[in-house]
Amino acid sequence: MSTNHPRPNAPLSLEITVRTQDGARLVKLSGPLRLGAPVDKLDTTLSELVDQRERRIVLDLEEVPTIDSSGIGALIRALTATRQNGIAFKLVKPGKLVVQTLKLVKLLPLFQIYDDLAEALASFE
Repeated sequence: MSTNHPRPNAPLSLEITVRTQDGARLVKLSGPLRLGAPVDKLDTTLSELVDQRERRIVLDLEEVPTIDSSGIGALIRALTATRQNGIAFKLVKPGKLVVQTLKLVKLLPLFQIYDDLAEALASFE
């Protein structure tokens, strides 16, 4: 018997909320980060923040259950764009599968990753 059904409360598409906290733009993702609309939505959101010359961006991955190669590509594009524009970019609370995927493709060391938001925000000082 197959049990590949999403958790009852798991969003089927990616939801993104952006807010300002302690001088940083906090981008909270909720849902799977995978090929198609979710990756396009993240690319657009982060491109707009880079274009607005935000200086500090925190990407909250706590509610991202899975990530595929396209999602990893979006993270790498964001990292590249922020570095090229002198923007501090940090990841906060990635789930176990996200961390394992980044480790698998040997990209985990490229990112500044924090276990909680307060720690990530404090690291900007």
